[in-house]
Amino acid sequence: MLNPAYPASLLSRVEDAGLNASAPPQQRWVDGWLLRFSPGKAKRARCINAVADGRLPLAERLALCEAVYREAGLPMFVRITPFTQPMGLDATLAAAGFHSIDDTRVMVAPDGPDQAEALPPGLALERLSPADFAEQVGALRGSPAGQRVAHAERLALSPVPYEGWVLRRREDGHIAACGQIATEGDLVGLYDVFTHPDSRGQGLARVLCGQLLARARSGGARVAYLQVEGDNAPARAVYRRLGFADAYAYHYRTPEPGAH
Repeated sequence: MLNPAYPASLLSRVEDAGLNASAPPQQRWVDGWLLRFSPGKAKRARCINAVADGRLPLAERLALCEAVYREAGLPMFVRITPFTQPMGLDATLAAAGFHSIDDTRVMVAPDGPDQAEALPPGLALERLSPADFAEQVGALRGSPAGQRVAHAERLALSPVPYEGWVLRRREDGHIAACGQIATEGDLVGLYDVFTHPDSRGQGLARVLCGQLLARARSGGARVAYLQVEGDNAPARAVYRRLGFADAYAYHYRTPEPGAH
């Protein structure tokens, strides 16, 4: 369900921006559905986005999709949003035994900060190349090498330009936090916000996000969006303090128990 506090036209643009920003080179269309099959970590880059109602019977369409993911060596996920087509797909997949996973919230902030909170003493804001950012955030998350390579490839080839930034400790080069912005027109998305376990509890995610949003706003962005797990209460609290509110939710359906 869409939050009625925001125009449906705006939220549709936010959904499109999220799709554009997560586009990997490994994708194709199957009867109105956009299939993505990157070997990276982000599910939004390795799932079915059911953005249009096709002409084939649903069972036949799903069989074609299953073949794509089988060939790619990946589990099949269907991303379910308020914009999913055909309507009722979620209930149909549930009745067919597809499991629901990864309840996620899309949060929106119509008015971003013009000025950001000052950096804490001893920390510097540093921009990284796509490859370096993918390596650093992958190291922080403990992602395997293959996922880091796929992430770097997706960032380098993205149709929407990314800026990857880190908060680095001056005295020893330690990366305390990282995050990215992807700007498309007057929309800016926050991605890959992560704080090193040793640096948590210091408000660094809030400071970093504020810095990135202010930077995007100075470049013409007016509406910010992000995607966050529904049960990630600490992160959601940080984002609310930055002016974000829930706009809509999405989740995934998969026929494979335990897939992730």
